[in-house]
Amino acid sequence: MIKENIEDVKMHIDNAVNKGKRNVDDVTLIAVSKTKPVIMLKEAYDAGMRDFGENKVQEIMEKYDKLPSDIRWHMIGHLQTNKVKYIADKIYMIHSVDSLKLAEEISKQAVKAGRVIPILIEVNIANEESKFGVAPLDAEALIRSIAPLPGVSVKGLMTVAPYTDDPEDNRTYFRALKQLSVDITSKNIDNITMGVLSMGMTGDYEVAIEEGASYVRVGTGIFGARNYAVG
Repeated sequence: MIKENIEDVKMHIDNAVNKGKRNVDDVTLIAVSKTKPVIMLKEAYDAGMRDFGENKVQEIMEKYDKLPSDIRWHMIGHLQTNKVKYIADKIYMIHSVDSLKLAEEISKQAVKAGRVIPILIEVNIANEESKFGVAPLDAEALIRSIAPLPGVSVKGLMTVAPYTDDPEDNRTYFRALKQLSVDITSKNIDNITMGVLSMGMTGDYEVAIEEGASYVRVGTGIFGARNYAVG
């Protein structure tokens, strides 16, 4: 079932890419595997998935050694500074950086691990009180403060759009995030690139792709509804 789901999602990605007049190679599907058991991740891996997204450090720690080493782990949930040290040598990219304090800790742990960690700046593009992320008007200032830090490289922006039954409702937010990335690119800030836009989830990833998403984060569309019985 997971293999069929992945094929179905990829078909929809292809359709969205064509509609948005984009190249399919510019869009990466992340399988959001939070709360899912290793056996399901293995099934997705066997179906060709290599990018997996987790919300919690503990889940990355539990799954990391049980799965193939060529998996690219994406931290997509809110990250506490005191947890960074546990994943600094394991993570492929951190999508949820929304403060200088967090970026400084990632920098510190990355230097210790002898690597440069790609990060995305999380933007609360819809200004929802319940969501993490920097306000759009504050994003450039945060990026400028992060730019000189060793061991981190800002690669773009991420957002979690509002939950909605109609994906068209989020088009304006995806478009706004894309425009913000264009505006920041125009400033030519050292050590900053805006090549990545992480936006769009199961309910709205097609619209996100049409508006420029390069990473889409799909959980339910691949693994089915969350099963609390498996933890």
